[in-house]
Parts: sequence; C-alpha cells; structure tokens
Amino acid sequence: MRMNTWDQRFNTIEYVYGEKPNAFIEDYVHYLKDYPNVAAYAEGEGRNAVFLALQGHTVTAFDYAESGLEKTNQLAEKHNVTVHTKLTDLLQDELPVETFDAAIMVFGHFPVEQQQGVFKRIVDSVKPGGRIMMELYSIYQLPYDSGGPRQLDFLYDPLDVLKWCQPYKIIHFLTGEQVRNEGKLHTGLAHTIQIIIEKVKKEAGN
Repeated sequence: MRMNTWDQRFNTIEYVYGEKPNAFIEDYVHYLKDYPNVAAYAEGEGRNAVFLALQGHTVTAFDYAESGLEKTNQLAEKHNVTVHTKLTDLLQDELPVETFDAAIMVFGHFPVEQQQGVFKRIVDSVKPGGRIMMELYSIYQLPYDSGGPRQLDFLYDPLDVLKWCQPYKIIHFLTGEQVRNEGKLHTGLAHTIQIIIEKVKKEAGN
C-alpha cells in the first residue's frame, strides 16, 4: 500500500517536491566535502541526490517508489550527472553495512514504532568516521499547513531523535521553525528537526 501511494504521488510530469535541493542539505553540504560516497535515503524524486552528484559526490538514491527513482534518473540526465538508484523499502529490506562515507535523509516518513530502527540501519550503512545528515518533520508540525504527514505517529519527537544521536558525535542539532518552499507539497513555515552526526572511529583495542 505504501509503495502504491508514493508511486502514484510521484507519477506526474512535474516534480511535486521541486527540482532544487532541500535548503538544509544545500546550506550544510560543506560538512560532506571530504565524504565522497553518499547514500540518499527515502530520496523521492532525486532532488538532493542530483544536487550532491553536482557537488562531485558518488550518490546512491534509495526509495520504494519506482516512479520516484525514474524521475531521479531523468533529473540526473538533465544535469549531466549519474545517480545510482535502488528500489528499497526501508522498513523491510536489508541495507548495506559500513559501505558509505555519508548518508542523508530528508523528510522520510515512518510509523513512530519503526523510526528508531530505520535511523539505526541508516547509521549502520555508513563507515566508522562517516557522517549522517537528516531533516525531519517534528511532532510540532501538525498545526502548520506546510506539508508533511497529517498523523502524529508519523512525525518525530525531537527528544527521541536527540537520544538516538547520543552515541555519536553531534555536529549540529536544531529543532524549530524553518521556511520550506519545495514544490507544491512543502510550502511555507514548518517545524523541523535537523541533525548532523559523525560515527566516531573506534579506538584501537576498544
């Protein structure tokens, strides 16, 4: 059902979330400068993956909507870059382990009881010393009419997310209001959570 819903959403000529990258990814991409091989999870129509490819990264986009991945390839072709695409259900499918230098996820929507599991698998897919960047809709997004799930249990509690980040080096953690103008479905003032964490390399002997 999930796949059908997102397949239908992305099965349009226009890019429903726009062709430009998420503002957080664009503003903080310098934190990935020395991290060449990047995974983009729940990547939708590919706007962030293509942006990262334009910065010189090798990018693999994961999503469970085939129509979204097709549009990712089209957008990459338009900009003369390559993005590897992988049809993946983050709730069910295995992810690579310690494979990527970095990973991003922008507004990946999952039921509250499965959010931490998805978060952990994404972190596990990154090598020790790698970085993870995410922007998520917080539980305080519900009153805002600017996009995101309309059910509370698909939004993220900032305190939960902060707790998940504790084992790692926290480079950036911010929750609050942000203006997002991303296609027709993310428009206006929103309440989000932003994170950049680093998987600290294990000390020898530990």
